[in-house]
Amino acid sequence: MKNLSKFNFKNKKALIRVDFNVPLNDQFEVTDTTRILAAKPTIETILKAGGSAILMSHLGRPKGKDASFSLGHIAAKVSEVLGVPVKFVSDCVGDEVRDAVQNIQVGEVLLLENLRFYPEEKAGDITFAKQLAEWGDIYVNDAFGTAHRAHASTAIIAQFFENNKCFGLLLEKEILNIGKVLTDSKKPVTAILGGAKISSKIGVIENIFDKVDHIIIGGGMSYTFIKAQGGDIGNSLCEDDKMELALEILEKAKEKGVKIHLPLDTVIADAFSNDANTEIVPIDEIPDGWMGLDIGPKTEIAYSFIIMQSKTILWNGPMGVFEMPKFAKGTIELGHAIVDATADGAFSLVGGGDSVAAVKQFGFADRVSYVSTGGGAMLEMLEGKILPGVAAIG
Repeated sequence: MKNLSKFNFKNKKALIRVDFNVPLNDQFEVTDTTRILAAKPTIETILKAGGSAILMSHLGRPKGKDASFSLGHIAAKVSEVLGVPVKFVSDCVGDEVRDAVQNIQVGEVLLLENLRFYPEEKAGDITFAKQLAEWGDIYVNDAFGTAHRAHASTAIIAQFFENNKCFGLLLEKEILNIGKVLTDSKKPVTAILGGAKISSKIGVIENIFDKVDHIIIGGGMSYTFIKAQGGDIGNSLCEDDKMELALEILEKAKEKGVKIHLPLDTVIADAFSNDANTEIVPIDEIPDGWMGLDIGPKTEIAYSFIIMQSKTILWNGPMGVFEMPKFAKGTIELGHAIVDATADGAFSLVGGGDSVAAVKQFGFADRVSYVSTGGGAMLEMLEGKILPGVAAIG
């Protein structure tokens, strides 16, 4: 794998694609520094080796140049996290950038303006990629969150650095840890899939059939499976057009010798609200006018038992509407089981926006083996797809 250790950065300008697509409040202050912290080891390594760092990223989904999406808002926070001054230039191509790059000294950090101020970035425009490529001697991709996009700065640019391109420490870590589930896993392997829709997880399910022993299903998608088998799900979330697919998945799992586990019971509510009336009922006996919003206590016990027997655990998606305290217990109990299994020697990988939010909210992030920084990119890797940003490094 082409990583930082293969290069001498002394007196070199490292052009680093980072993922600084961070949340901002109404005052344009950074409210979560996770992504900046994730890039810090790569930047520090290059600076300590005698290089300089030119950082490029996108922020949000601007339509053209829009000051509210300027990376200038985050420059001070990036400087605070890195512990070194960060210079900001209000463009990412052109003469102003050229001057700033020419004047950069060893040990300095320069942050370029939002790449997506130019539509050429998302279009994967080769001319735009070539303009960006002028700013560095070595190209470092450390943006796993955008590695599944063939954008100018993540995939197209690499061709201009024939032998001078590599993965940053974060992207390298992501590839290695997802590989521990896909290619280097210790058995038994358990995948926990939650969230709203089967349709968003079907690619993952099909690709991991040959790699897992157990698939635990939770969240909104479980009710589609239950209804497909003839159960009563009341007003619960359901993809009626995916019921046939749900039955096919169950059949295919039998053929492959994979055990699919569906909830036994569920916490139901008479409204989608934390103030709703709630009851616990069997998963297939939800009355009309009620909806399932979390797994029930019997399911928590059954799922925790399977997790505790596992040596490799993938968690993608919550068990219920954990944002509401009344429907968070299933997700919390599952998190405790994963933490306990990890302490017992299992490898646990958590990924996907809602799962990551849950492990952070409930204090599990430092107690699992690895938390992936890229939901979409991780899902595509788990689906067996080649990520353009990874393939471009070679």
